[in-house]
Amino acid sequence: MTTKTVKTIYWIGVALTSLWFGTSGFCELTTNPLVWAITVKLGYPPHFIYILGVAKLLGIAVLLTPNRLLRLKEWVFAGIFFDILFAFLSKIAVLGFPATIDAIVAFIMVTLTYIMFRKLYPAAYVAPAAL
Repeated sequence: MTTKTVKTIYWIGVALTSLWFGTSGFCELTTNPLVWAITVKLGYPPHFIYILGVAKLLGIAVLLTPNRLLRLKEWVFAGIFFDILFAFLSKIAVLGFPATIDAIVAFIMVTLTYIMFRKLYPAAYVAPAAL
């Protein structure tokens, strides 16, 4: 796979992830009735929904920053994976398997984006200096 292909897949993934989680974060902050009804039904308190919305929008801002904040992007990807995992587990426990399809699609999309991120920016491991 060429670098151009990897970059294209990565940026398409970042755009889709930004749209998905940016919309979700915006809906959480504006108390969109659909998002709030589901989230409250899953048992999450209102103050947590606001915090999640802010975290999602800040994370999207980091993801959209090209060639910078690479370590912070790792944390954003981790946060998104946790969000997807908890959404999946909460929905399967309360609403049943059919309600988890969005979480499964999001997991596949973000996983592919993260794989392309790692291809573009391989982790550099440095051995600690001997004391």
